[in-house]
Amino acid sequence: MNVENLAQIVKAYDVRGVYPDQLDDRLAELFGAAFAEVTDARAIVVGHDMRPSSPGLAAAFARGALARGADATLIGLCSTDQLYFASGNMNVPGAMFTASHNPARYNGIKMCRAGAAPVGQDTGLAEIRALVESWLRETQGGAAGTGEAPETAGTLTQRDTLDDYAAYLLSLVDLSAIRPLKVVVDAGNGMGGHTVPTVLAGLPLDVVPLYFELDGTFPNHEANPLDPKNIVDLQARVLAEGADLGLAFDGDADRCFVVDERGRGVPPSAITALVAARELAKHPGSTVIHNLITSRSVPEVVRENGGTPVRTRVGHSFIKQEMATTGAVFGGEHSAHYYFRDFWNADTGMLAALHVLAALGGQDGPLSELVSSYDRYTGSGEINSTVDDQKARMAAVRAAFAPRDGVTLDDLDGLTVESAHWWLNVRPSNTEPLLRLNVEARDEETMVKLRDEALTLIRD
Repeated sequence: MNVENLAQIVKAYDVRGVYPDQLDDRLAELFGAAFAEVTDARAIVVGHDMRPSSPGLAAAFARGALARGADATLIGLCSTDQLYFASGNMNVPGAMFTASHNPARYNGIKMCRAGAAPVGQDTGLAEIRALVESWLRETQGGAAGTGEAPETAGTLTQRDTLDDYAAYLLSLVDLSAIRPLKVVVDAGNGMGGHTVPTVLAGLPLDVVPLYFELDGTFPNHEANPLDPKNIVDLQARVLAEGADLGLAFDGDADRCFVVDERGRGVPPSAITALVAARELAKHPGSTVIHNLITSRSVPEVVRENGGTPVRTRVGHSFIKQEMATTGAVFGGEHSAHYYFRDFWNADTGMLAALHVLAALGGQDGPLSELVSSYDRYTGSGEINSTVDDQKARMAAVRAAFAPRDGVTLDDLDGLTVESAHWWLNVRPSNTEPLLRLNVEARDEETMVKLRDEALTLIRD
């Protein structure tokens, strides 16, 4: 393993690469040692998903932390939000081995500080990478070391946190009085197949499982429910079963996507608005965070329910930072990440799913009718375009829209152009030669016209 490989796998918010070519057990051990060093941890908690390489990587990471004098608790198979629960509940730093929805050959590490506080480039990940790099450079040509270790190694323990995780989530949402519901759940052979049976056990739900078998090769479809092709089976099963709704989880089950009784996907922005209204009912006058490409319906619903909406850049680190700064009760993203103050400001798709079940089961109408008041606009979804010159294409969009009457522009994250009845955002990728376009309008015709005009400017 060399320093050049390391530069390829340390991302903005996590570590992710091909196993074992880019990330192997020895490198995981170095990351464990560096993680313990940078966080100054006396104890850590480590979990992993169902990928074949995950148990070995997690054990290696724990060995590295043990060598630096930190105690390590292995919680075994878990979802990413179950790891966040363990970190928050035990108040220790944590590491989750998963590559989320990436193909089977990938694996990675999501890390957090005590209380599930995020670790990213600006909050420790850069220091962790630098330490691993230094150890690799010191031993080029030989076995990598971890510097001068303490005299006493840490203690390794094992613990199952699934029941505690489920009980904690259910303490936050009252589902005891909901009407019986039939729900199809597509776990995508990911960690939802591990967590859903325990979390939903004993509730007045007829759960129809789809792909609950834990299989890190993802034999049925990619575990990424935001890609429409990956929810086709769920949509068909909802209709075939006459179910009230469908839920789809990604590979590490920290994101949840919702399908209504008609088999139609419910936009994550509508789920954000629905959950925001419920959280504001419990915590009147609170702040709710949303990124700048969620639907305009989100801040509208927040204000209508007496809350204060706060707009952020795209990226979970920005959401979590604003959650901490403002004391916000909830935050949501277009990507189906949902963040809760009652969950250490961390994201949990399972808790959002429980809110949807409680809202639907607490009234008599279908889900499509329930969410209609939260889904007020027509959006393009995110459209990526490969460009030679990001700045020039952004400038072209600005020049075309800036002179128009009633239009405002801002540069919070890329370029946002906004009018009374529509908005569009163009922002550059930090890692690829791409521009990402999102457009929203009151009607389909206006949205399509603006989308096509912007794409012409971007791709010309």
